[in-house]
Amino acid sequence: MTKILPGYSRQIIPDFSSLAKNKQEDEKTLSFPEVLKEMVNNTNDLQHKAAEIAEKFVVGEISDIHEVMVAAEEAGVALELVMEIRNKLIEAYQELMRMQV
Repeated sequence: MTKILPGYSRQIIPDFSSLAKNKQEDEKTLSFPEVLKEMVNNTNDLQHKAAEIAEKFVVGEISDIHEVMVAAEEAGVALELVMEIRNKLIEAYQELMRMQV
């Protein structure tokens, strides 16, 4: 689900490449809202997964703190990406509203 950049042992980037592949296999073109909706849903899933792993760590089902930290970092990076996309969309909308017709 994540990629680790070559040369960077700790930097984690969420892998959203599977979003486009799933629907393009059906030879359909994805619209931007569909891609955005799937990104938000996948980010939500990562957040739930991180919370579940943290809960399992607290009750002692998982003893590896590394697994907990990786899940939390994945969810955090994915959330930051979605928030930045949202911010850029808002900026673009505001710029369009300032344009004179």
